Amino acid sequence: MLARLLSHLQRYLPTAPRIDSREKARSILGAALGIFVTGLLSRTIVGADSDLPWLLAPMGASAVLLFAVPASPLAQPWSVMGGNLLSAAVGLSCARFVGAPLAAASLALASALLIMMALRCMHPPGGAVALGSALGGPALAQHGFLFTLGPLALNSLLLVLAAVAYNNLCGRRYPHRTVDHANQHQTRDKLPTDRLGVTAADLDMVLRQYNQVLDVSHDDLEEILLRAERQAHQRRFGLITCADLMSRDVVKVEFGTDLEEAWRLLRVHGLEVLPVVNRFQRVIGIISERDFFRHAGGSQPAELAGRLRRLIARTPGTNSDKPEVVGQIMSTTRTAFEHEAVTSLVPLFSDGGVHTLPIIDANERLVGMLAQSDVVAALYHAGLGREGEANGKAALRRIA
Repeated sequence: MLARLLSHLQRYLPTAPRIDSREKARSILGAALGIFVTGLLSRTIVGADSDLPWLLAPMGASAVLLFAVPASPLAQPWSVMGGNLLSAAVGLSCARFVGAPLAAASLALASALLIMMALRCMHPPGGAVALGSALGGPALAQHGFLFTLGPLALNSLLLVLAAVAYNNLCGRRYPHRTVDHANQHQTRDKLPTDRLGVTAADLDMVLRQYNQVLDVSHDDLEEILLRAERQAHQRRFGLITCADLMSRDVVKVEFGTDLEEAWRLLRVHGLEVLPVVNRFQRVIGIISERDFFRHAGGSQPAELAGRLRRLIARTPGTNSDKPEVVGQIMSTTRTAFEHEAVTSLVPLFSDGGVHTLPIIDANERLVGMLAQSDVVAALYHAGLGREGEANGKAALRRIA
């Protein structure tokens, strides 16, 4: 009987966060440091002998959100500042104008929640602030709205600044910013990844049908779904890495390679880009025909051709008024490791405007180049293999 009861109760346990020990330690350390810095600075500014408290209890709940779930909409700076300060103002108003403490507390909480929803600053500790402000009694009432403008605003601001510094130092993106899905070609067409699979419109429709508040941003939820699709593709078709597809006989140049030589290599080999490496064979950029045209300038075809010839030609002597070597006109580039799954690079090729990508090894040395056409071919052959397998199984069933 007891075992059955325990088994039943275990069903109500929340799912454990799927994060590693390092991420847990980072969250715990961040919350501790955030509260320590906030308390230390607040006590210095407010004064240890002041009648006003220099560190408020709801800041502990805010710290949990800011450092443990910084991507949550509930943990963004506007949510913290707006949620806490508006809730305090509502609570103090209810305490002043509503006589019965219980009625004031209920009205304060309901009003604070309504305002936070309306102004998009939902922050759970704001509920505690509203309740505490409504039930603060004479000690809090004598300070009035000075409580909102004083310790609470100071605590909230300092904690947000600590979260911004700590999370970004740890490699987390905070505050959360909406991802721009603009088309690279500046047309009204949606990005390729938005035309197939789960789209933003699909997600919006499902969220409206779900009709509950989720503690995850729309962008993050969309990203999770896209990654799940890529993971499902890898599971179905197998893992194809960059090393499986990349070109290994790489034509490359260095920072000091003459523009004339770089242009010759592009034309002779029929390449779109050349990787630029240093003497340790580490990628420092790329050079393409676009870089030549961009630095040649000119708008008319005839004028452009003349300017391009002048740019490419080597200037005799030691002085020059134009770029002479690759390093002066090259562009920055992203790289990928040879062990990375090709499917993880699909958004970069389809939406990011990348056509060719340098591939590096564990020591960050150039080992190959991966082209957009290589990825398309791999996905095509994977699809053919899957179709052939399905057709083969169907044929066997017909024979049986």
